[in-house]
Amino acid sequence: MAVALASRDPRTPFAAKLLALAIVAYALSPIDLIPDVIPVLGLLDDLILLPLGLWLVVRLIPRDVLAEHRAAAAGRRLSPSRIGAAAVVTLWLSLLSVVAWIIWRWMHAG
Repeated sequence: MAVALASRDPRTPFAAKLLALAIVAYALSPIDLIPDVIPVLGLLDDLILLPLGLWLVVRLIPRDVLAEHRAAAAGRRLSPSRIGAAAVVTLWLSLLSVVAWIIWRWMHAG
């Protein structure tokens, strides 16, 4: 919750905001880099990528900004966001469209 609040703060560097958005999108996305049905490896990406990304975001956010938002986050919960869910779905559909277009162009190239 503190990272979510801090990512909206204007004092937070752009790189931290971008990485926080990517981590949240990946965490909420129904699509994984490695599908969960693959034994061990499917869950390993969630066990490594998400904590590592979160650790990096925390390191990128200035300490005073993070401390302020940790205090503000005490006792609060994130509410589900339809806009956030729509953004994640739109991102994945866009990526899928680009990949499909590249494959189509490759298959129909002279």
